[in-house]
Amino acid sequence: MKKLVPIAMSNRHIHLSEKDLATLFGEGYELTKMKDLSQPGQFACEEKVDVYGPKNAIKGVRILGPTRPETQLEVSVADSFVLGIAPPVRDSGDIKDSPGVTLEGPKGKVEIMQGAIVASRHIHMHTDDAEKFGLKDKDEVQVKVDGKRGLIFSNVLVRVSDKYALEMHVDVEEGNAAGVKNGQMVEII
Repeated sequence: MKKLVPIAMSNRHIHLSEKDLATLFGEGYELTKMKDLSQPGQFACEEKVDVYGPKNAIKGVRILGPTRPETQLEVSVADSFVLGIAPPVRDSGDIKDSPGVTLEGPKGKVEIMQGAIVASRHIHMHTDDAEKFGLKDKDEVQVKVDGKRGLIFSNVLVRVSDKYALEMHVDVEEGNAAGVKNGQMVEII
């Protein structure tokens, strides 16, 4: 049985804490849902912030909701060069000792002391899919992408939860290198 998974590219984005949301947009502000994302309960917001690093800024970085306990900026390697930071490649949520940046919204600025990462390529997997594929949370797999620019992604982190929908995420740079189209099926090998 082939272990097929839909793939999607993730562009730069930010997850805000309640505290930072209030500073950037005003006390009691609620994020405005633009569209639902593939993972249940997750959504892209109408709101954006400007991100400043030691070298340059990236304007209009999309906020993803809902809010989280800690603010986290997810960028590509090229974005990190623009900003002048050296974020580690990490699983989402693992921000310890990662670089900080300055955020600017319509009502204020926030300097986060840590929180910038390049997200590890990963597969969100429902517990039923993990059982079917014989995998568990935190496993690492290889994934084959077919096509003219096909390749094999190594070190793909498996993230298992009964709250996840089956989907592999890579950043835009990785997806473009492989000629990926959102929703294309790829194979765990």
